[in-house]
Amino acid sequence: MSFEIKLPLFEGPFDLLLFFIERDELDIYDIPISKITHDFLDYLKHLEKLNIEVASEFILVAATLMRIKAKILLPRPQIDEEGNEIDPREELVRHLLEYKKYKSVLSDFSTMESGMLEKEKRGNVKREVKMLSETINVEAELQNVDLYKLLKVYREVMAKYELEKNKPTHRVVQYPYTITGQKDYIVEKLDFSSRLSFSELIEFDPNKIAVIFNFLAILELLQNAVITITIGEGFNNFWLERLEKVAE
Repeated sequence: MSFEIKLPLFEGPFDLLLFFIERDELDIYDIPISKITHDFLDYLKHLEKLNIEVASEFILVAATLMRIKAKILLPRPQIDEEGNEIDPREELVRHLLEYKKYKSVLSDFSTMESGMLEKEKRGNVKREVKMLSETINVEAELQNVDLYKLLKVYREVMAKYELEKNKPTHRVVQYPYTITGQKDYIVEKLDFSSRLSFSELIEFDPNKIAVIFNFLAILELLQNAVITITIGEGFNNFWLERLEKVAE
């Protein structure tokens, strides 16, 4: 049984670590290194299974997590100059807090950027008025028209015309078939004949849609015990008979 793995995309390894911390509601000052390291390495394994290239900074953070985990497992703790025990997670926590501080303002910067992109500088008003007056002035435009420009415009117009003329059109055709109608049609055929082969039924109306409706009608007639079928000669051929005539 196959399954599909959908992984979110993270901008960097610290973004991924913060996701694990927020997801599991962990204390950022008391990170369970064993759990975080397991989740982080598991994420990288999924990326490798999907043939996604793992960035070097992810590999560096993974190595850092394993190094911190190894230091925690060592029986000899590190001591600073004042004789206090150094927590191996201290540097990682400091980096995470700094990254979280910068990340908190990214949304504000993104909103500001979107607002600035929607604005456009007014520019030189006199130049804009001059350009508009030249556009409206038809005589000024005609002075710059030459034979080459006319031929170019003509070619573009003809190309658009050919494109519109040869554009494919879609037409919806409503076929005059219903399962009820084809059931009545088959029963009517069997009233005039003792039996009817499926190949003959196809010859009456070889349309593919008609064949499908006829076959569905035969299935319903069989289910309602109106007709019976007998395997005939030939490929995928069978005979239809009314059950009343068979009983007689």
